[in-house]
Amino acid sequence: MHGQQVHYELFIRRVPGGPWTLDMASENRTAVVATAEELLANGKVAAVRVTKETLDPETREFKSVSILSKGATEAVKPKKVVENQEPLCVAPQDLYTVHARERIGRLLEGWLERKGATPFELLHRADLVEELEASGTDLQHAIQKVAIPEAQARGLTVHELIRTFTGLVERAVDRLLKDARKGNMPNLDKEGFARAAERVAHEPERAYLLGAGVAASIAPAKSWSEKVSRLLDLADAAPVTGPPRALALQTVEQPLAEILGSKSGLDNIIGQNLDLGGQLAAMTRLAACDTVDALMRIEPSVVKIMPPQSEAAMRLSKWLAGEDFQSVRAAIARRVVRELLGPRRLRPGDATGEIEIMRGLAMALTAAAGAGALLNVDDVQEAFVHRSRTLVTSDFVEAYLGGGERTAREEIEALIWLVENVIGGANKRQAGRYLAAGVAALRFEKEFRYGPDTAAVKLQKLAVLQRAVARGGLAPEDYAPIQSKIGDVGGMVEADARLVPTLARTPASAGQKLLLMLRLAAGETAPLGPAADRARQEAVRMARAEETRSELAEHPERMAPIRELITQLGIAA
Repeated sequence: MHGQQVHYELFIRRVPGGPWTLDMASENRTAVVATAEELLANGKVAAVRVTKETLDPETREFKSVSILSKGATEAVKPKKVVENQEPLCVAPQDLYTVHARERIGRLLEGWLERKGATPFELLHRADLVEELEASGTDLQHAIQKVAIPEAQARGLTVHELIRTFTGLVERAVDRLLKDARKGNMPNLDKEGFARAAERVAHEPERAYLLGAGVAASIAPAKSWSEKVSRLLDLADAAPVTGPPRALALQTVEQPLAEILGSKSGLDNIIGQNLDLGGQLAAMTRLAACDTVDALMRIEPSVVKIMPPQSEAAMRLSKWLAGEDFQSVRAAIARRVVRELLGPRRLRPGDATGEIEIMRGLAMALTAAAGAGALLNVDDVQEAFVHRSRTLVTSDFVEAYLGGGERTAREEIEALIWLVENVIGGANKRQAGRYLAAGVAALRFEKEFRYGPDTAAVKLQKLAVLQRAVARGGLAPEDYAPIQSKIGDVGGMVEADARLVPTLARTPASAGQKLLLMLRLAAGETAPLGPAADRARQEAVRMARAEETRSELAEHPERMAPIRELITQLGIAA
């Protein structure tokens, strides 16, 4: 076991039967176990599990052994459900539920796309129904596609279910055509949306009747964005209060949700030809415009990733910011999270842009989750931990670094930025390994030792890199060796140029030379390590010299910055 890499991981289950999620990872077993015990004792989690992860040097895979398991660790057994052998839909009214409309949309996706219509419109417009019946095989194939899996699930014959669904469709079509011929449907262009909603609010079929009026009102629209504009016009004209307003907005919300739920409909609203990152940024702004706009005023990186909003999108975002269309707003936000959990790249062919868009989305979605009940913060974090894994694969890092096109220093700066922008303990560690390898490379050492810059400039750049490493979010045990290696390179640069002895012999005043040495020793103008240590020794000698004491006594105004650095370094003058 000697020499093998070992660390400990803490997994938590927030509720009984919930999924296990990684909470922390560390090489300190005592700290991980203590954290697990504390979380469980304080009631913050339902169960904890600590595992010991040992890296196999041959296979390069971790072997996991559970060393602690407490709380509700067993999966909750699902209750036995008595299967209903009846078809899901038995009456025409059943076709108007949200689940039925979703299935209709999937079964007739191609036909609806060609017609530029939603399932809501199909169920409320007689002209669309007649076109579907006249199309020949589209309706028949849709019935077959739903009958086959239903028959297998319910133990019935396919032909029996086809007859059942065909009869149901025929009754629904007859009902719609009959009501259209009788003129029972509201004409919103003549009657007005508010008056129609108030008139049918007490009818048993009020949602069906008002839905037919809404479907007819948006039928002339030539594009999805025009349909959205017409729907928002109706929302603006809805009754002011009471049940009629609730009925009106609920009816408008159904086709609106279906349009935004389709790829072509959403693309038409947020903008065409956007990559996945641009789509998710636009969707995030659509679902949480107030929060995102406020963030854009203070965060330039969020402004950079946001595509321009169309007129329809700006108008829709204002409606979604209210309380009326919360289900539409939440559906858009959930879709953003689902896409983040998927395998598609946010910025195909642009590795740097991939990190930028992920960083901006993380800030926007975290702010949106923190501002209200739109999203769960834990779900957002889990999505970005998953997305971060794609940023620490060897293929992505190779593409990101550009295959040797950057200088060694630029590669290290890029890797530090990568470390800063991935989340999740395992992802941070993996990014840290790339950074450690880059700093330890001979190319990095040679560039700084033999590059064209002066020794002072090289040391200044190394000091900046060394400080940046600590800000990346790595654990101390991961970033300390990287900082140490940068310090060693700085020591070589200083030794090659003999910078400390040279500065000590310059004709500058004693106070100025002491200040230079102190800044080198403090890590301001040189990395901490051998170079800073030699500067510290020289600074101690200078501080004790009579010449320096006399000069500072004559010019006490120069003493303030020197005294601050001496205190910081703990030097006894």
